[in-house]
Amino acid sequence: MALTPSKINTFTFLKLPSAWWCGVRLKSIDDNRAVTTVKHKWVNQNPFKSMFWAVQGMAAELSTGAMVMNEIQKSGKKISMLVANNKATFTKKATGRIVFTCEDGHLIAQAIQKTIATGEGQTLWMKSVGINEDGLEVSTFHFEWTILLKK
Repeated sequence: MALTPSKINTFTFLKLPSAWWCGVRLKSIDDNRAVTTVKHKWVNQNPFKSMFWAVQGMAAELSTGAMVMNEIQKSGKKISMLVANNKATFTKKATGRIVFTCEDGHLIAQAIQKTIATGEGQTLWMKSVGINEDGLEVSTFHFEWTILLKK
């Protein structure tokens, strides 16, 4: 059974409450693309009256991680996942609603198949781009996910 935005948003409420309270929500997910949103508000702002970088990171990470979780679930195997590295670039103040989109889902299935076949951990880099309400890029995040078959 595929994961849905409702299931992932319930998961964030129960297991990632700081993301949920800051307003991070998954809006859509399929095998290739996931979209999250977060709105700038008092609880997630920095002293410069824009969205705190870590809140942007939570939304960006969810757009990549939700697809990894979905592929792991579809594999039927016990596979661990962890962010090993991340890089971020900030190009504009993040105010209003920010939409993070990751379109790297095509990378996940192959990495999972390889870790199942070899028993060796795999890594993959995924990118998420944050766009404001005016259609301008505010930040880009890159996450290095590691996956490993559990014994």
